[in-house]
This record gives sequence, C-alpha cells and structure tokens, in this order.
Amino acid sequence: MNDWFSPLFGQRSALIGMIHVGPLPGAPGWSGDLGAILDRAVEEAILYQQAGFHGLLLENMYDRPYMIGDRVGPETVAAMAVLGHEVRRAVQLPLGVQVLAAANQQALAVALACGASFIRVEGFAYAHVADEGWIEGCAGQLVRSRDQWKAGHIRIITDIKKKHSSHAVTADLSLLDVAHGCEFFLADGLIVTGSATGQPADPGEVRLLAGHSSLPVFVGSGLTPENLAEFSAAQGFIIGSSVKQGGVWDGALDTKQIARLRTVWEGLKATEGR
Repeated sequence: MNDWFSPLFGQRSALIGMIHVGPLPGAPGWSGDLGAILDRAVEEAILYQQAGFHGLLLENMYDRPYMIGDRVGPETVAAMAVLGHEVRRAVQLPLGVQVLAAANQQALAVALACGASFIRVEGFAYAHVADEGWIEGCAGQLVRSRDQWKAGHIRIITDIKKKHSSHAVTADLSLLDVAHGCEFFLADGLIVTGSATGQPADPGEVRLLAGHSSLPVFVGSGLTPENLAEFSAAQGFIIGSSVKQGGVWDGALDTKQIARLRTVWEGLKATEGR
C-alpha cells in the first residue's frame, strides 16, 4: 500500500472537508471583494478543524461556467494562492487544491505557492467529455512539472470516470483499467465519484478499487452520515454537500451535520479497528 496517506493525515482513514470558494476574479458574479471570500474560507476551515476533520480541499466551485486547463487565467491562480495561504495560516490541517476545470498545472502552482499537500486532478490519464468540453489526459506534463518545480511532496489525487462527464470514448475500459493507467502514470491516489456533485458513488466500485490497487482510494461525492459505512473500504472521505445547509454545495456549513458525520466516522473507525 502506498505509504504517504497515514503520515499526512495522521489516520488510516480521513475526513476531508470541501471549501467551495468564489466567484473569483474573472468569473461571472465576481463581487470585487476578495476579503469577504477569504473570510468565509477561513471560517469554514476553522469549523472543519474544530469538528475533528483531518484535511481540507479548496476548490473554485463558484466560478461557473468553468474554463478548461490553460484557459484559466492568472487572476484565478493568484486568488487561489492567496486563499490557500490564509487557510494554511488559520488551521493546521493538510490542505488540498483543485482548480476547475482540469486546470491541473495551475492547481499544482497554487499548492506549491501556499504550502498545500495535495491536488485533486481531472483528466490525469485517458480523455473524456465533460460539461466544459473535451478534457485531455495531463499526466505527462503534470508529473514532469512537479519534478521540475521541486514539488514532489505534493500528492496527485486523481478522479477516475469523473462526475459531470461522458465516458463513451473509453467505454471499452473498465474502472480498473483506468485506475491501472493512473497508477502506471504515477498518481498517488484515486477518487471515485457519482454522476454529479452530491450524487453518491457506487460502493461496489470503491471496494473493487480498494482490493486491486496499491493506491489510497477516496470517495469524492455524495457522502452522508447515512451512507458513510457503505464506503468503509475507502481511506479518504471528501465531504461537501451533505454538511451544507439544505444539503447543497452552495449552502453555508451546517455544524450539526459536520458533527454527525464525524460521529459516524468515529463509529466506523472503531468497528474497522482503524
């Protein structure tokens, strides 16, 4: 088993709280007030830490409609780096970065600038059609950039068969085929999702990957206090919509839901002996 997970999160399994930031400079809806966005991001980071979560993931979710890859501008990258830096100052939890859509080079740059520990990547190996358009595989350039930038400590966690996408072009490849491709191309972890934000993944797929890959497996959408136990084969649990008011990604954090999820995770940890 890849041995970076437990040293980073301090656990054999970990709860990772989503911080959805934006709209950032350049995006529709940008208010002109980065300070207000920063204050909310820091507030949410502190709430997750107080609830006993083990990591955070910073994402420009509000920047709809998303640009793809290199079309994401320097204004977005700069804002994300500032936000990441301030979150890192406020809490001690490991921080991850995702820059939508498939702006994986930019995410790596942000992570390096702000001291983040991992990035969440779209389109690492193989290509697919997302709601933003065609997403190319990026592994070759991304891994080389990580090496050239002396950023080997930043882990690459990649979605496979990712949400909000059609995978018809790779329909002849199984989930394991794609996972093995990501592993061969030097990913550090694998993320399984449902079909859309807030939609649960398939527990059977999670168990399959956990049993056939040497990489840590994360669940990246649709986790709730009610279904968390179904995904006990995973190591990483990325939590977003279910701990927001109304159960929607753009709601304010619900401290009662955060506490419920943490309680369920504690019971799962005790049962599994983690």
